[in-house]
Amino acid sequence: MRILLAGASGFLGTRLVDRLSADGHQVTRLVRRPALDPRERRWDPAAGQLDPATVAESDAVVNLAGAGVGDKRWNDDYRRLIRTSRVDSTSTLATTIAGLPAADRPQVLLNSSAVGWYGNTGDRVVEEDAPAGEGFLADVCRVWEAATRPAEDAGVRVVRLRTGLPLHRDGGLLKPQLLPFKLGIAGRLGSGRQWLPWISMADWLDAIRFLLDRADIAGPVNVVGPNPVTNAEFTRELARQLHRPAIIPIPALALKVVLGGFAHEALTSTRVLPAVLTRAGYPYHHPDLRTALHAALTE
Repeated sequence: MRILLAGASGFLGTRLVDRLSADGHQVTRLVRRPALDPRERRWDPAAGQLDPATVAESDAVVNLAGAGVGDKRWNDDYRRLIRTSRVDSTSTLATTIAGLPAADRPQVLLNSSAVGWYGNTGDRVVEEDAPAGEGFLADVCRVWEAATRPAEDAGVRVVRLRTGLPLHRDGGLLKPQLLPFKLGIAGRLGSGRQWLPWISMADWLDAIRFLLDRADIAGPVNVVGPNPVTNAEFTRELARQLHRPAIIPIPALALKVVLGGFAHEALTSTRVLPAVLTRAGYPYHHPDLRTALHAALTE
């Protein structure tokens, strides 16, 4: 397939480019700087600028663009960036797709979203049919997903990727925790009772490939592992695999001092199940946290 990818330089995007290219797909990366490679095309999502011909030459579009929610301490400016970086990129792609003649439109738009859609669910299990929750990230996900509608209304298959927490030692949830764990100064966050919707990197990548091919799947898809765990369970398993103690809990107040507004989200409980992927028969490589963490730390 000819695949147009936004967010190709990020934690997930760089790995997806490598995987899709290894599978023989032709991947074109959208960049905000001048294009320096034949497989790059320039765009300006903040200004809504994208050459329609760039989209017309693609069979599929994958949008992973957006400022990292855990990359910086949250203040009002960073909250705005988290929102606008997602909505602007999605709106630019969806409206460009919709403006093309029907014969030139890509077959599918896989657009990032997040399990933040559900807000704080406590111990309640949620699947894709659950409504949006409350809170900043739930509000972001609501407008983020709504921005895909022009493409959907134009008849293009749109998959909204409600991604959980991909596990890999080089980024995401895991990277900032490794040093404290190795030093023996880590522990559960807050009460530790909050649920974490994790997924192994191998399964995240293969789920994207799976969804590109499955013309019968559209709408929201929870891209998470089938067995969510609590933060306390995650902490114990990571400590076991690193052969380190994890006996120093991090109080909620300390998180608020260090993380600012993001602390609330770090303590949110989201017990999400991948109902769509499960019904579609997606074969998980790492269905449990033990094997997922082992792969994240060793592969």
